[in-house]
Amino acid sequence: MIFVFNLVISLKDVSLPSEKTDYTMLIIDSKDCENIDKALKKYKKKYEKAKTLLQLRERQSFTKPSVKRRGEVLKAIYKQKIFNGTIEA
Repeated sequence: MIFVFNLVISLKDVSLPSEKTDYTMLIIDSKDCENIDKALKKYKKKYEKAKTLLQLRERQSFTKPSVKRRGEVLKAIYKQKIFNGTIEA
């Protein structure tokens, strides 16, 4: 038995007009004796791994490239300080 879940996410509200709607199909293979609860659990795990929800949250607001770069630099500085031993994690 194969469960096929079609996940169609319309990003018209949170995306630019030039962007298209994303279509994602998650296919979950299951055994004949497996119930729907286990299939849904597998679906939820695949959905989290696809990071669809994170993409939606990122597209809700625009972040300037300079702000992204500043965050990456601060994160790198923090990691370097942990590596050097000046900060305890």
